[in-house]
Amino acid sequence: MPASALLAFIEHRPTPFLIQFSENFGIRYYGLGYLLGFLCAGWLFRRYYRAGLTPLDPEASMDLMVALIMGVLIGGRLGSYLLYDGWKTFPQDPLGIFKVWQGGMASHGGFIGVTIAAWWFARRRKLHIGDLVVSAAPPGLFLVRIANFLNGELWGKPSVVPWAMYFDRTGGDRIPRHPSQLYEAALEGLLLLGLMQWRFWRSDVIKKQPGRLTGEFLIAYAAVRIFCERFREPDRGVDLIFGLSRGTFFSLFMIAGGVALLIYSTRTRSERKP
Repeated sequence: MPASALLAFIEHRPTPFLIQFSENFGIRYYGLGYLLGFLCAGWLFRRYYRAGLTPLDPEASMDLMVALIMGVLIGGRLGSYLLYDGWKTFPQDPLGIFKVWQGGMASHGGFIGVTIAAWWFARRRKLHIGDLVVSAAPPGLFLVRIANFLNGELWGKPSVVPWAMYFDRTGGDRIPRHPSQLYEAALEGLLLLGLMQWRFWRSDVIKKQPGRLTGEFLIAYAAVRIFCERFREPDRGVDLIFGLSRGTFFSLFMIAGGVALLIYSTRTRSERKP
């Protein structure tokens, strides 16, 4: 008798709506995750300003938030379409990229969009804001991963751990699987939130080594994402790259970028010394 037959696994019931008005229309947890994530970031920016840790006043912080929202939404959607083979449907569905109601956002694409938006904002204001942005990003990552779980998407690989779940209602077949969305919520969200806030408030890295916290975030996020990919089922219909899942492969570039920022910040600190 297989081990799975001896265990009573949890039946996952997808609940994508907080309030549902019709079959496909309502207030979705996914959208709420993004909204609350941005609100948390705005609240943190205000706290930083009151503590004298950022030159951005509330009005400037609001302008930054608008830029970041656009960066996340556009970058996340383009990333899902271009990095995860959505473009292959272009001949049959040339307007598919605009069908946001069908889902499809990529975290790595969102990071690229945020990077471009932050660079544009910083260049206009002649400020370094990367460290501020990454310190406020984890709450949004946590909330969106929770929304992924509620939607029953991005489930994990087959497993017989006691907390395994059936995701057959959302395409996971009648096979117990890791609730990998919760692993990602805990590591990408809560763990990185604690790390970023500890570094932001308990060290002088923001003032003396601009860019270092951003580098640390990129490396830490990539590390936990690669770890979580061990438990997450690869996207169906999306080919591996050099035997690696897309999430793992793209995370390698984040590590490279993080290391480059650490080197840059160290050199910058050395140049500032009298």
